[in-house]
Amino acid sequence: MRILVDMPDNQVKELARLSAATKRPRAAIIREAVTAYLARNEVDPRRKAFGIWRDLNIDSVEYQRKLRDEW
Repeated sequence: MRILVDMPDNQVKELARLSAATKRPRAAIIREAVTAYLARNEVDPRRKAFGIWRDLNIDSVEYQRKLRDEW
């Protein structure tokens, strides 16, 4: 998929320099950078689950017992 990204001139120049120095296309360098950024900023699954019971109007221990009774 193609996307349009606005970048400052100095970043475009540095990207062109890096592209020439490594003999790699700019798109490949950008994809690599985005992949690295996403890996560094991945949300820890434990953080997603933290507070999951907060908005439920039930006792969490009772809910656990109910679920275990289904086993």
